[in-house]
Amino acid sequence: MTQLKNGIKSPIQPSPRVAGNVQDVWSIINAAAASTPNQPVVNMGQGFFGYNPPQFLIDAAKSAVERLDCNQYAPPKGRLRLREAISNAYSPFWGRKLDPETEITITTGANEGFLSCCMAFLQQGDEVLLLEPFFDQYISNIEMAGAKVVSVVLQPPKSGMTKTHSAGEWSLDILALKKAITPRTRMLVLNTPHNPLGKIFNPEELKQIADVCVENNILIISDEVYDRLFYVPFSRIATLSPEVERITLTLSSAGKNFYATGWRVGWVMGPPELVSYVTKAHARICFCSPSPLQEAFAIGFEQAEENGFWDECITDVKSKMDLFNEIWHELDMPFSEPEGGYFVVVNMSKVQLPENYDFPTHVLNRPRDFKLAWFLIQELGVAAIPPSEFYSPANQHIGEQWMRFAVCKPDEVLETAKERLRGLKKYIN
Repeated sequence: MTQLKNGIKSPIQPSPRVAGNVQDVWSIINAAAASTPNQPVVNMGQGFFGYNPPQFLIDAAKSAVERLDCNQYAPPKGRLRLREAISNAYSPFWGRKLDPETEITITTGANEGFLSCCMAFLQQGDEVLLLEPFFDQYISNIEMAGAKVVSVVLQPPKSGMTKTHSAGEWSLDILALKKAITPRTRMLVLNTPHNPLGKIFNPEELKQIADVCVENNILIISDEVYDRLFYVPFSRIATLSPEVERITLTLSSAGKNFYATGWRVGWVMGPPELVSYVTKAHARICFCSPSPLQEAFAIGFEQAEENGFWDECITDVKSKMDLFNEIWHELDMPFSEPEGGYFVVVNMSKVQLPENYDFPTHVLNRPRDFKLAWFLIQELGVAAIPPSEFYSPANQHIGEQWMRFAVCKPDEVLETAKERLRGLKKYIN
C-alpha cells in the first residue's frame, strides 16, 4: 500500500476489470424506478417472468429438497439424471444420440456457462467477434478472460424508423464479418433467438456464418437460451454439418425454458473435446450447480412433453406479445415483430421529449434512449431497457431511437402498461 502524508494508508485498489465508474443500465433503470412518484412501476425492462414455473416443476423441486442425495454436491458436470433428460430432449434436433457423459455439462445458468467457455478457450490478447446489438454480459465475461471484443453490426431494416418489420430483417453484412477477422480471432458469439431484437437467424445466414468460422477455425458459441420460444422455424447452427458441430458449443437455460430464472441452472452442449475443457473451467469457477434444482429440472424435462408444456409456452408468450404490441399499432409507432424470445424493440423516434426536461447528470450524458427510458419511468411509470447499452460506444447511435420491452408478464400487467403508454400520445410528433 502507498503511505499518505498523514500516516493513513491508501485504500486497497480493485482490479481494473471491476473498477469502472460508469453506471450500467440495470442500476440506472432501478434507480429511476425507485424515484418515480408513479408507483408501483410496471417493470417491462428486465427479462424475468411475472409468473411462477409450471406446477409439475414446483412439485419436483419440493420433492428434491427432501432427498439427502439432492442436498449435497452434484458432480461438476452435473447430475446424471438431468444430463440424460437434456440428451433425450435435444437429441432429436441433432438427429443422433447426444452422449450425456461427454457432450453435456451443467452450469450455474447460461451466463456462467458462457464465462466457463471464455475461461476455457480465451487467452490474453485474443479477439472475440460479437454481433451488435449483444447481451451486455458478454463483454465482461470476455474481458475477464483477458480477451478483446470486436463487433460487427446487425443493420436495421432501411425503413425501420417508419414501418413495422419482422425482426428477421435486421441483417448481417457477411463481408464486414470477414473483414473483422484477424490472426487473433478465436471465438464468435451467436445469439439466436436474439436478445434484444427477437431475430432468429435463418439457415442461409447460419451457413454463411458457419462457413467463415470453419474456414478460419473459429470457435462458435451459440447462445440459444430462448430456444423453446420461436414463432418461425428455428435452426441450430451446430446441426448444419459435422464440420460445424466440431467447432460449436451451444448454451441453453432451464431457467428460461421453465419460467424459473432465479434457479440458475443452464448447460453447455458440444463435442467431447470441447466440453471437457468447459467442465474444467466450470469446476474452478463454482465447482457445481444447485443439486436439488438440477433434479427438479430433470423431472421437468421428463414431464414437459406429456404436459404439452413446450407448445403451451409458445402459444402463451406469443399471445402476450400480440396483446402488448397492440399499443404500438394504436400509437402508430413502428417495432420489430419478434421471431422468437420474449422481447420486442420499438422505434420511439416519434416521441418528442420536452425541452429542458430535468434529467439527472448520469442520464443527460448518455444516448437518447436512456433519456427516453428515464422519461417513461418518471412520467408514465413504465420501465423499459435502452438498447444502446447493447452496442459498442461507436455504434450506440444505431440503438438510441429504440426501446426494449419484456412481455413475460401476466396479462393484467401488460394491460396496465398499455394504458400507461397511451400517455405518450401528447408527446408524439
